[in-house]
Amino acid sequence: MLPFNHFKIWVGVALTGLLYMGCSSKETLEVVTVKQFGHFVAETNYITDAERFGWSFVQQDILNFTIEEGVSWRIPYGDQTADDNMPVTQVSYNDALAYCKWSGTKLPSYEDYWLFTANDTRNININSEGIQVFTVANIIGNVWDITTSENSKGEIRLAGGSYLCSKNTCDGSNPTRKLFVDKTTGNSNIGFSILKN
Repeated sequence: MLPFNHFKIWVGVALTGLLYMGCSSKETLEVVTVKQFGHFVAETNYITDAERFGWSFVQQDILNFTIEEGVSWRIPYGDQTADDNMPVTQVSYNDALAYCKWSGTKLPSYEDYWLFTANDTRNININSEGIQVFTVANIIGNVWDITTSENSKGEIRLAGGSYLCSKNTCDGSNPTRKLFVDKTTGNSNIGFSILKN
């Protein structure tokens, strides 16, 4: 059995690939890693919502979370530094938009996210390692992804699922599942992917 962190990296790799329905065939959907977000912060001195607030949510299990002081994208659980190759977490919609502005990319809509994950069976790559997308197991098991889709309250819709999800709990593998959060919300199981030309 793979150690927990290796499982999370494997699933993170599975979320990177080409988006080809409704978008340019040259666009890619890529998970933003801690290392990539770190470059953005180093160049811009950006301060995330969690850092400004001085606290954020740390998910303990599918139903329970704690509010922890001092957590951030660097230390998402408050006790150890995040691995550079892991998806960045403890970021909000606002933080994701700032990253996109800096990098010349954009966030996917909820619909674009699911069109990609549901229909793409081509090889996808990250760090020169290919993996075939073939089941919804590649969608869940990592972190929820921030999208541009909003509800009538102005909350943003999360796509995919987290490493805490299963069909019996939050069912992140079901595209009809509706999970919305405030635009300033960060969590240890919320990150983002970008559309890139």
